[in-house]
Amino acid sequence: MMFWMKKCYYRVNQKVLKFAMRFMDWSEPTLFKGEGAVKKLPSFIKNKGINNVLVVTDKGLMSLHLLDDLFKELEKENISYSVFDGVKPNPTIQNIEDCKDIYIKNQCEGIIAFGGGSPMDCAKAAGARVANPKKSVKQMRGYLKIKKKLPPFFAVPTTAGTGSETTLAAVVSDPKTHEKYALADGKLRPKYAVLDPNLTIGLPPHITSTTGMDALTHAVEAYIGKSNVKSTIKYAEKATKLIFENLEVAYSNGKDLKARENMLMASFYAGSAFTRAFVGYVHAIAHNLGGMYGTPHGLANAVILPYVLEWYGKSVYKPLAKLADLVGISKPSMSKEEKAIAFINEIRRMNKAMNIPEKFDFIMESDIPTIVKRALKEGNPGYPVPKIMKASDCEKLIRSLMMPL
Repeated sequence: MMFWMKKCYYRVNQKVLKFAMRFMDWSEPTLFKGEGAVKKLPSFIKNKGINNVLVVTDKGLMSLHLLDDLFKELEKENISYSVFDGVKPNPTIQNIEDCKDIYIKNQCEGIIAFGGGSPMDCAKAAGARVANPKKSVKQMRGYLKIKKKLPPFFAVPTTAGTGSETTLAAVVSDPKTHEKYALADGKLRPKYAVLDPNLTIGLPPHITSTTGMDALTHAVEAYIGKSNVKSTIKYAEKATKLIFENLEVAYSNGKDLKARENMLMASFYAGSAFTRAFVGYVHAIAHNLGGMYGTPHGLANAVILPYVLEWYGKSVYKPLAKLADLVGISKPSMSKEEKAIAFINEIRRMNKAMNIPEKFDFIMESDIPTIVKRALKEGNPGYPVPKIMKASDCEKLIRSLMMPL
């Protein structure tokens, strides 16, 4: 098929999906916010008539005793709980199956996802398997494949980046094929979320920086895409402003509770923006670097973001100029192009200030065709990007991400 025909097909597909999404339920999670908010969750769960929950987390968070307050409050409320702490940094299908099995074996009535994006994704996919036992994870890949709603789901993020506590997606890794793909369905969107800055105090600086840039990528990709609505524009702008004002503060002083709280809200707003307006080629490439090499998602997004924005060129000058004005890095005398370039350069400055590398040193020449193919398969036609990539464009961009020999 000729490229212009593909472009027409992609754009029609995106317009149809945008129209259909007007009829979906976009109810946002009920939020518990502020210092110590996690302690309020068990009494709320008890009042919902739930007496037995599965807590999904990882061994790192368990070793830090970050869940101790939650466990104490669950015990006070006489709520039984089981723990699945085997979540891997990029949750696999087997991970999800193991988690689901513990839920069923212990006759749980609800799920608490506690952690960063990986525990959230694992818990969401496991919940989908519980609710849809005849559908495998692979059969739920893609859009709107989950027929029955999840068990009661409570999201407790410990990073300010993924926005998983408000998104309708779960990302899965397949170690056999080295693929990373998403399940996307409104039924995966949590009904309840806890934004407690105390839980993010112990985050190492490099996790603070990369998860924060992940949130910025969500906001920016949603903002420049073609499926925006008034609410997603508002959320993306709020998120971007909060990130520019607070991320480097949180990175430099991890105990600044106000900066931590603001970053949690930024992550939530960015998640709310992209869960309806979608992302773009930054994520398409990042997911496939994660699937191929295990690259942390936030790190991949942070490095790739300025390169993709530059490639979009004039198609993003207007929205990026607005963001430059919003965060105060433009001058009245600047053209839209100059403001957009200033915004991209500011992303590069932030990355450098937070010790995020400019390029990757692990991409193998022999893997490039596979990465290109999979990235474009993910991006087209689903992501309403401002400008559509050819395979040759994608290959050139990936090469620009590689450290020179």
